[in-house]
Amino acid sequence: MGILSGLLGNASEVDLHEVEKELELIVAENERIEKGYKIIRDYLVFTNTRLILIDKQGITGKKTEFHSIPYKSITHFSVETAGTFDLDSELKIWISSTALPISKQFKKDKSIFDVQKALATYIAK
Repeated sequence: MGILSGLLGNASEVDLHEVEKELELIVAENERIEKGYKIIRDYLVFTNTRLILIDKQGITGKKTEFHSIPYKSITHFSVETAGTFDLDSELKIWISSTALPISKQFKKDKSIFDVQKALATYIAK
C-alpha cells in the first residue's frame, strides 16, 4: 500500500502477516485470517468464520475497537459509488437485530469493489 493512498482513505489489501500480528490475541484457535484491507489506520479483516472491523482511535491509535461480526449475522450490504461532486464511496453492512447499518467510507477508487466482492464471497459460504 502506498503511503499517499492510505492517507487519502483508499482501501488496499494488506499483508496477512501484518493483520495476524494485530489480531494474535483475539483470533480463535481454529480461525484463519484470509483477507485484510486497510483504510488509513482501520482494517476490515475476513477470517474463515467472521468479519472483524478494527477501528484505531485517538491521536496515537493505541486505543482500538475490535468489532466482530459472524457472517451468518450479516443480513445484507450495499455499495454506493462516488459521483461527480460526491467523491466518497460508502459500504453499508446490516446486521440482524439492528436497524442502522455499519458504514465505512472509501475514497473514489476501485477498492470498494474488491471489499464488496470479498464480503459477497464470505457471506455465500
